[in-house]
Amino acid sequence: MKIKNIVIAGSACFLTLFSCTDINENIYDKYQPDSFYGTPEGANIALASVYAEIPGDFERKGVLGVGYAGADNGWYDMNCMSSDEQVIPHRNDGNWQQDFARLHKHEWLPSEFIINNTWNWLYKGIFNANLAVELLEKGNAEPSKIAEAKVLRAFFYYLLIDDFGDVPFYTDNNITVDKIPQSSRKEVFDFIVKELTENVELLSVTKGGNYYGRFNKWAGYTLLAKVYLNAEVYTGQAKWTECLAACNKVSEGGFSLHSGEANDASPLKNKYYELFGDVLPDDETILPIYATLDLVSRNVYAVRSVYGPQGTNMFGLSGWNGTIVPKDFFLKYDVNDIRRKQFLFGEQPGGFNYTLDVASLDNPGAAPQAGVRNVKFYPAGVKSGGGASNDFPIYRYADVILMMAECNARLGNSAAAKPFIDQIRQRAGLAALDHNPTLDDIYNERGFELNWEGHRRQDMIRFDKFLLANEFRPASPSFRKLFPIPTSALDANRGLKQNPGY
Repeated sequence: MKIKNIVIAGSACFLTLFSCTDINENIYDKYQPDSFYGTPEGANIALASVYAEIPGDFERKGVLGVGYAGADNGWYDMNCMSSDEQVIPHRNDGNWQQDFARLHKHEWLPSEFIINNTWNWLYKGIFNANLAVELLEKGNAEPSKIAEAKVLRAFFYYLLIDDFGDVPFYTDNNITVDKIPQSSRKEVFDFIVKELTENVELLSVTKGGNYYGRFNKWAGYTLLAKVYLNAEVYTGQAKWTECLAACNKVSEGGFSLHSGEANDASPLKNKYYELFGDVLPDDETILPIYATLDLVSRNVYAVRSVYGPQGTNMFGLSGWNGTIVPKDFFLKYDVNDIRRKQFLFGEQPGGFNYTLDVASLDNPGAAPQAGVRNVKFYPAGVKSGGGASNDFPIYRYADVILMMAECNARLGNSAAAKPFIDQIRQRAGLAALDHNPTLDDIYNERGFELNWEGHRRQDMIRFDKFLLANEFRPASPSFRKLFPIPTSALDANRGLKQNPGY
């Protein structure tokens, strides 16, 4: 069974706790409930409940923006719009709410819908992962399946401590919300590292095919590298050597950078953009989100960015006239960089004009055609005015290469970092650096390469850039490096302590 089919089944059946345990009565005629989850079919069903949480759903049971990426008002928006790479301004014609502008201006509150939505989604993923671990262990499932469930749980806890710091922590669902203890960021970090180091080697080495969109050994080591990359932020103790070792393990998987050659058949005229299309190439893609419009997730990001009539002109469906790229971020790109092709600015066919300057994000708001637009995820596959079927790269090898550059530089070996960053630059049509890379070089290159893929806030915090003033706000106080624990969570569990500053 391909994981995309597992995810489809999971999306349909596992949105409530045990709703799939009684749909295949013929299976339960053959197996006791415990032993069923030890079978290949049962193990896949247990894992499906966890994987179903990752794709972004535009709406799930009346809740908007559930998932990692693909929709509005969820994890992606909270993390990306609080960075310098994108924002949806309120428009002076009355369109778009001001939640996104508050995120970008670092004015969010504990009652913010998007923050509450993200918190609930992460804990739903943890609940389902706990359940999968329990079912698989009771069913004596093969070790690789139990390991996969534990790695998935570590993934959700990693996202949780990255955003919220000290968080409620539990691995057994036999507890009520009001009794879940709050653990320190370091305690949960140590748990994540232990779970990953004990289980990643047990994962399948298969790339693509049945493991497209699924944690194999290489995705597991990439997750471990990301955890180590940010260890100093989480615990005060750097883990650059450990991060580099995890990246080297990923390199054993035979990955390479996808082609940056010209391609006239591509809407953006380059093979590079196949990395953001309907089915992502497995030479570079390590862990994608599988998406099919209105069936499993949807990818709204290009549709959400462009002005309505221009969207109709470009790809046959009206744009939402939402997300823009702040001028300062866009202007850092070299004019010869193939990655600059994703941006729409200035005069456009059909008489449209995207201005670089945006006068206001919230009061009175931006003019309808103000702001640079981004079509990195140019609509592919099944598409409509509600989005497209572009898959989403959670992890790809370019990120691993840039992590290796950063680790070497932070360990005092910038000469060893240079070949890594030059690979990325040369694929983008740029010359190799004429000097050994500085940390600022690496930070900027991560922004150029990984924009709109969910990494920027984390990078900005690690490089000490997150609190700096920008054209829309003054410098931020340090407590903004963490989001607040939502008001609703504090009401449900009186034992929780709010993050400082809120």
